Amino acid sequence: MNGTVNKVLLIGHLGDEVKMHYFDGGNCIGRFPLATNEVYINKTTGEKITSTEWHNVVVRNKAAEICEKYLSKGDKIYIEGRIKSRQWQAEDGTTKYTTEIQVTEFTFLNTKKETDASHQNFKSNPSE
Repeated sequence: MNGTVNKVLLIGHLGDEVKMHYFDGGNCIGRFPLATNEVYINKTTGEKITSTEWHNVVVRNKAAEICEKYLSKGDKIYIEGRIKSRQWQAEDGTTKYTTEIQVTEFTFLNTKKETDASHQNFKSNPSE
């Protein structure tokens, strides 16, 4: 097989509201943390352990506006996307790094804001 694959599939719960950022020219992005959980039994103690992994999720343009409109903290969502790492200079001069999930498709699994948004599918076009 030639080439590589960068594809992420996640089902999780929003850890906060969607935070929007608008750019000149009308484009925008939305960001939110997504929690995924793994539950297992500690073989030594028999204790049930829940481990949470946090993902930095980014949606663009129309997809971001839809997420902001319908999603709230705690809502469950299915997303597809790709992993993207980036770096920037902070105000104090230090270099900061982050890894994000750039969403290409998503499905609302449950929402608090409006029930008609549940199970809504959306394919994101980054150029929109």
